[in-house]
Parts: sequence; structure tokens; C-alpha cells
Amino acid sequence: MNKSPFLMILLMAFFAWEATASMDFEKDIITTSKGNLEITFIGHGSLMLTYKNTVIQVDPFSRLADYSTFPKANLILITHEHRDHLDPGALENVRTDRTILILTETCAAKVSGGIVMKNGDVETVGELIIEAIPAYNLVHMRSEGVPYHPKGTGNGYVITFGDIRVYVAGDTENIPEMKNLKNIDYAFLPMNLPYTMTPEMVADAAKAFKPKVLYPYHFGNTDTTQLVELMKDTPEVEVRVRNMK
Repeated sequence: MNKSPFLMILLMAFFAWEATASMDFEKDIITTSKGNLEITFIGHGSLMLTYKNTVIQVDPFSRLADYSTFPKANLILITHEHRDHLDPGALENVRTDRTILILTETCAAKVSGGIVMKNGDVETVGELIIEAIPAYNLVHMRSEGVPYHPKGTGNGYVITFGDIRVYVAGDTENIPEMKNLKNIDYAFLPMNLPYTMTPEMVADAAKAFKPKVLYPYHFGNTDTTQLVELMKDTPEVEVRVRNMK
């Protein structure tokens, strides 16, 4: 039975609305000493940071969004080589020949033309200062003696925007290098099992380095209310839960 033209129009309108709605991501706007920083919460481990005229993509992942609809990136940060963080299709949609791509050594074996940052390296990109922080597992293992994220292969990044320091941890546990961080204003800490941290691990780290705002991210099906409860005795750290499943 053929659908009526009116029904077809309704269906087309519905699917157009659904596609638009799926791109309606949560956003926070942060005031810095040199202009506003807008954080777009795409989901999983993926963020878009917009600072003045600079668009920064962190671990863009095609399963979360149609990246062809996003503005082209001035800067892309890749934390490690796993497919939900290093997605060539998403990169192709947001990268131009002028985009600065920062990535790890293992990522550089799969994507050409990037700047390799090793743990501890510091790069200046325009007005931004970018620090590569170690990201690895101590407890959770793929098999005996084989961590999901070996030490030395992944990065977290601290990005300084004027007077504001933002830490995006990548896939990691509550490692000593994280606990020793200083003067972090906004921190994104992963909480998906069995690959990264439990709520208890996230709370342990946050209570050590005390970011002003803590965003759990890349949390999958982990119950974020557990983290909120664990952080109740640390009022100097504000926990903000966004749609970063």
C-alpha cells in the first residue's frame, strides 16, 4: 500500500527533527581572563571547546554525532589509539590542511601530519599552553599483566585558557601523576568499567588534586550518583554531571 503524500511529508519532518535534536548537545560557558570558553558535551570521551575564534575537538568519534555538520577544527587533541578516541572518519570531517593535530606516538603510526606529544611534553599553540599528562592503568587489566592502557602510550591534556586550566584525563586510573596536579579549574575524569576508574577511584583522585569543578565523563553505564555521594564531604569541588555516557 502506498503512503499518502501528506504522510510522507510528516515522516520527513519527523526524521529531520530527530536529526536536529540529536545534535542539540549540552553546553557550559566559562569565563576566562581572555574571553569565554564554551564546552560542548558531545558524549563518551568527545568534547568540543570553543575559545574566542579557536575550535578544539577532543577525541572526535563518529558514533556520537555527524561531524560533517561541525565547524572545522583549528586544533584536535587525541588521547590514545583506541577506536573510540582515534576515529579517522571523524578526523576527516573536522580536519583541514591548517588544523593542528596533537596526538601520541602510537596514534601517529595510524594518522599522518600530527605533532607527537609524549608524557610530560609542553606545547604552545597560539595563546594556548598544552601539557601532556600520563594516562594509564594500574589495576584494571585486559589479561594478567596486560593493562587496558599501558603506561607511556596515552595522554591526558591540561589546556590553559588565559587564567583557566582544563584537564581532560583521557583513559586512565587515579595515577600518582594525576594526584600531583596543581591549580586545575575544570577536570574531566573517566569512569567507565572495566577500562578506567570506579567512582571511588575518581573521588580519590579529585580529593587529592581538588579541581574547582569535576566533570565525570566517558562513564558508560556507571551510576554517577555514587560519585556525587562520595564527594559530599569535599565541598570545594563542585561535581557537574553532563550527558557524557
